[in-house]
Amino acid sequence: MHKKDYYKILGLSKDASLLDIKKSYKKLAIKYHPDRNQGNKSYEEKFKEIKEAYEILSDDNKRSMYDQYGHSAFNNSSYDDNSFTSSFTSSGDFSDIFSDVFGDIFGTSKRKNKSSSYSKGTDINYNIILNLEDIIYGISKNISINVIQRCSLCNGTGCRTGYNKKVCNICKGSGNLKIKQGFFTVQQTCPNCNGECYIIDNPCYICKGEGIEKCLKNIIVKIPAGVNDGDKIRLAGKGNLSSFGKNPGDLYINIKLRKHSIFDREGNNLYCKVPINFTIAALGGIIEIPTLEGNVNLKIPPETQTGKIFRIKNKGIKSLKSNFKGDLLCKIFVETPVNLNKFQKKLLYNLDFSLSKNNKENNNPKSKNFFEKVKIFFKNFTR
Repeated sequence: MHKKDYYKILGLSKDASLLDIKKSYKKLAIKYHPDRNQGNKSYEEKFKEIKEAYEILSDDNKRSMYDQYGHSAFNNSSYDDNSFTSSFTSSGDFSDIFSDVFGDIFGTSKRKNKSSSYSKGTDINYNIILNLEDIIYGISKNISINVIQRCSLCNGTGCRTGYNKKVCNICKGSGNLKIKQGFFTVQQTCPNCNGECYIIDNPCYICKGEGIEKCLKNIIVKIPAGVNDGDKIRLAGKGNLSSFGKNPGDLYINIKLRKHSIFDREGNNLYCKVPINFTIAALGGIIEIPTLEGNVNLKIPPETQTGKIFRIKNKGIKSLKSNFKGDLLCKIFVETPVNLNKFQKKLLYNLDFSLSKNNKENNNPKSKNFFEKVKIFFKNFTR
């Protein structure tokens, strides 16, 4: 399904500042929030778009990936329609738009003291090495990573089998305490449950009450065609879980490109060095050039010199963001023949004699030009 441009959704230009993004989001979120437009499906869908755009553009890393690769940067992510259905459905969430976004704009944001149970788990970085052939059409890779998941014994409860958590008798399940100091009321994390809201008297044998454990997990990663060395692919929600199996972090796949035996890559263009013998270099001819789609014929004109570059259109790498395809640039170098027999050497002697007899300087203008410069150099040097 075609997605709209995130900047257009928020009514912004691509050079918009973070402050501009927050202001626009606040204005649009209040207008289209489901709590203010109950039963209006079009407004609900619009709100989902607005929230998705804000979550991407307000995060520096996600915004950078989007600016570079567009929506394809998040092909492996969990951003779909269902992920936004229940994002804001209560008046408490509605007030968060004011307390978080509006407060950020004026520097008076009122932060909630969230317990560690609801904090996001840590992200995971994984380096994957690809061959040039892997990125021509894209590829799916099966990788194994050490990741923190729900405890296999207690399924994330943190409790021993047959036991349950108990609501903290100090904070009554709120995770924090309010302490009056004169005219002010100070909110502090509950020291009894450390903000978790619950007490575990009989912790799980494996996770020791944390509700999580580290294990090896196999994940299939879809590598889109056209990625380059140094690119990152974000898999939302595939990182480590926080305590009690809540709010997973993200998995970042760092692309490393293995050096190719024939081609070098620069952007969407490919480069290769092509040797030719001096007979073809002098007289011209047709040679076969390897490309990613098979061999093609390249016409070498007479008197081609080492360093000459020939461009073969549309034989490079397809762009990740569009259908644009780069070119293949072939740099020629003339190879001096080796292991010559007597007959071949005699032919070369005869050629050299023929060149000398017919004014060799006319046949080798670069040599002539070089030695003329040498003469001028020594003439100036000995003055």
